[in-house]
Amino acid sequence: MVSPAAVLADLVAEGDAVEALVAALEPPLWRTQTPSAGWTVAHQIGHLLWTDAVAAVAVAGPDRFARLVQEKAALGAAMVDIGAQEHAARPPHELFQAWRHGRRELAEQIAALPEGAAVPWFGPPMSAASFATARLMETWAHGLDIADALGAAWPATNRLQHVAHIGVRARDYAFLVNGLTPPAEPFRVELAAPDGQTWAWGPEHAAQRVAGSALDFCHLVCQRRPPSTLGLVADGDDARRWLTVAQAFAGPPGSRREDQETTRRKAPV
Repeated sequence: MVSPAAVLADLVAEGDAVEALVAALEPPLWRTQTPSAGWTVAHQIGHLLWTDAVAAVAVAGPDRFARLVQEKAALGAAMVDIGAQEHAARPPHELFQAWRHGRRELAEQIAALPEGAAVPWFGPPMSAASFATARLMETWAHGLDIADALGAAWPATNRLQHVAHIGVRARDYAFLVNGLTPPAEPFRVELAAPDGQTWAWGPEHAAQRVAGSALDFCHLVCQRRPPSTLGLVADGDDARRWLTVAQAFAGPPGSRREDQETTRRKAPV
């Protein structure tokens, strides 16, 4: 099992990678459209800033988080877009510094959680390690959107293991939010890691299996690439069905990216 400290170190490193993408951008480039429909680079960073701030409230305790959710209830799913829009309207330098400070402060707050603490969220409550993993997943996914928009490299790293892990763990949730009954039997998932290792989950001799590259699997569960473009192989009807509904983020399912120009945002929370 990966320790919370190890996940937090990778979360900070993932944020550093996104920071390197945008730190030196001239103000006009912050208005570059990303593959997320209607969202610019500024919206992507604004969303990360907004969700980090909401995450900080969750870490502070269930009562404060419940009050925040109640206050925002009337907005429904629109609260995500509104939060991103409000921050995207800020001057780029101010936005960048606010996000930079907020993400590091959140990592410190998660590190200070007592052992066994449960952090509330929009899905089920999570442990500190799982909560940091969810933040890492979102940071990676929105960093990829920014890299795509800028035509910048976004190299695969072994930090993807955290993203893949939450994608595997969210199997049953993905079935449920799509109105499907989760399969009773466990799946075997085998992924080729960026460093050449194999990451595996589930019984070795399971009948339902998914295999391919870790990067492709992360693209799938974060819904950043069309499934038809990914080199994932599924054996078994349930495993093949999973590839059509897989998601690693809380919230309802949305339309999947059929190409890089006509998409609808996936903003995992």
